[in-house]
Amino acid sequence: MVRLFGGVPVWWLLPQGLLLVAFYAYPVLDVVRLSFTNANLLEPGYRYTLGSYLSVLHRPEFYATARVTAVFVSTSVVGQLVLGFLIALLIHSGVRRQVRGTVATRTVVLTAWAIPGVLIGVIWRTLLSEGSYGMLNHLLSRASFGTVRFLSDPQLALVSVIVANIWRGTAFSMILQYAGLQTIPSEIYEAAQVDGATPLQQMRRVTLPMMRPILSINLVLATVATFNTFDMVLALTGGGPGRSTEVIALSVYNTIFREFSLGRGAAIAVILLLINLLMVVLYYRALPQEEPEA
Repeated sequence: MVRLFGGVPVWWLLPQGLLLVAFYAYPVLDVVRLSFTNANLLEPGYRYTLGSYLSVLHRPEFYATARVTAVFVSTSVVGQLVLGFLIALLIHSGVRRQVRGTVATRTVVLTAWAIPGVLIGVIWRTLLSEGSYGMLNHLLSRASFGTVRFLSDPQLALVSVIVANIWRGTAFSMILQYAGLQTIPSEIYEAAQVDGATPLQQMRRVTLPMMRPILSINLVLATVATFNTFDMVLALTGGGPGRSTEVIALSVYNTIFREFSLGRGAAIAVILLLINLLMVVLYYRALPQEEPEA
């Protein structure tokens, strides 16, 4: 058996490698190739050109979409990490104190992670609709607050999309951080209590430093996932009103399947890929590197 890379059997890895090339590497390379063309879904032929990139970079709509994406990603990631940490901390404390209901709470939070993004968009659209079936507006009207334009006002629509995405991503953050909390030895907290550390000091001196690796992984994964979110936004607002909630990932979909510009849509997808890679590199460089053991 052929062995490379420190004795790893190559033939065992070959099927998985072929699947990765077929379903990941080839589509990415083909999108990069199409981004250098003027391909259109309504026309049979195309030619290689830089016109797709120039067209994207000269459109004011792209920079407006980039600003919306920046707000959407930054607030969503912060909200997911903070709420995920708080819920994980509460569940972890409840399990340690044998409080009833912690398993049920954990299950309810995990439900949001199991629901597809399109269905989440439909659920939140039903909750926030201004029509007679809108549950939240119905409750507000019963309380004499009137109808709130959650999905038709540009600013409120963006806030609504961010809240829905935080609700969706908090479950994944809670899973990672709850697993990280379980790896912290209880003896460390007992020693901190003996030294007279308050709960807040234990959080700052013990929990957060030991949770840094998990929080860093959570930050990277949440950022990449939020950058590529489009299914939930498509079902919730469709990018509207106007383009007030159109993120870059949704812009790729709209450009290809509504404007039928395959070359320009592929160019936007490549730009989105580069943004993802840049964010991962920046996060990696910002993380403290472990020194090798002597």
